[in-house]
Amino acid sequence: MLWDLVLSGLWGFLGGFALIIGAIMGFYFRIPPRLVAGIMAFGSGVLLSAISFELLDEAYYLGGFLDVAAGFLVGAIIFTLTNLYLARKGAKHRKRSQRPQDFEGSGVAIAAGSVIDGIPESIAIGLTMIGGVGVSTATLVAVFLSNIPEGLSSTVGMKSDGWKPTHVFGLWLVIAISTALASIIGYSVFQYLPDAFTSVALAIAAGGILAMLVDTMIPEAFSQSHDLSGLITVVGFTVSFILSKLY
Repeated sequence: MLWDLVLSGLWGFLGGFALIIGAIMGFYFRIPPRLVAGIMAFGSGVLLSAISFELLDEAYYLGGFLDVAAGFLVGAIIFTLTNLYLARKGAKHRKRSQRPQDFEGSGVAIAAGSVIDGIPESIAIGLTMIGGVGVSTATLVAVFLSNIPEGLSSTVGMKSDGWKPTHVFGLWLVIAISTALASIIGYSVFQYLPDAFTSVALAIAAGGILAMLVDTMIPEAFSQSHDLSGLITVVGFTVSFILSKLY
């Protein structure tokens, strides 16, 4: 039991650590905006596949159609309402590498928004460990690959806003730790509850992730890569789909 809790935290932290990797790339290397957008599109496709073939599929198996539909909608509503509130506080363009000229971002709001973005993914990692079969490799890889462009894009924007390195990397470290805690919660809270609760939780996580993708990552991808964003997203989706069937 204790070892499984530790593992769930480690897997969650690994997914969040990709944000730090992306932050290093974005802060210390000059990466063309089109490449950033392309990586963002690829990460979006990876997560879309994980939602479809890992989270929702497992949620349907455990609970059925009503649990999936209700949880999926609730997850999207929770994320959307939270995102709207944070957007008004200054976190609307937190994932954009090129801020609008009239951007007035709040560091606290950007930090809170980044945490909210990562919570559903991290909870999902912990939920996939329930049943004693280990973490879902496809879900973990999907979260990891999608977090790299997220950290990269956001950090490029933070750097252009004048953030100091200690503030940037301190923020991402805190977020990585929060992803570890969210993964532990996903595993520990739901493993002794009826399958229907786990089903709804998986669907809520999936709904939150999908809403996050459409509200933040996909617009950033399209803003620079335009006509290529669809193709790159499909490539990411395909890679994640193959992983879900191999592992």
